[in-house]
Amino acid sequence: MRGLPPPRATMGAVKGVLVRVAGLLFAAAYAAFLVSVYTRQPRTVQQLASGVAASVGAYQVDPVNFQEGLRFFRNDQFPEARAALERADPARQDAPTQFYIAYSYYRQGWGRVYRDDALYQQGLEVVDRAIARAPGGRLVVPDPTLQMHTADELRAELQRGLTRELSDLNPMKVFEERK
Repeated sequence: MRGLPPPRATMGAVKGVLVRVAGLLFAAAYAAFLVSVYTRQPRTVQQLASGVAASVGAYQVDPVNFQEGLRFFRNDQFPEARAALERADPARQDAPTQFYIAYSYYRQGWGRVYRDDALYQQGLEVVDRAIARAPGGRLVVPDPTLQMHTADELRAELQRGLTRELSDLNPMKVFEERK
């Protein structure tokens, strides 16, 4: 048995390989975590924690802040509504909450004579995020106090407000109702 190494030397070599493999797996998992954080770009530690919770299916919207946001929304207090709804959904993962935020931009930006392009643009970004978070890309909010119930309707209305056309000069638009 001259060609075989002593048993202790073989065990040391196996341990070294296992340590290297474990280190490689740990480094790969850490790299995947960093890539996911970079792609989501959370601004706060709370958004990071909420994003991780959403990825494992444990994310929930804060019901107290959500109800407060709806109360502000229904009282036409749109900046306050957005603040409460953002607190309710800090990771921006809940499609209905994002829909209400986008709707608040629409309602605040709507005017009888003009449309606020900056608010409409922000609303369009948020409604796109809501559509991306909705299962199958289709979001329906069955709220009887709203005139638009789908994210597609809201998106179309926001886009229509951002386009400039000759019909914008129609004086009858002053009698148009806000949705």
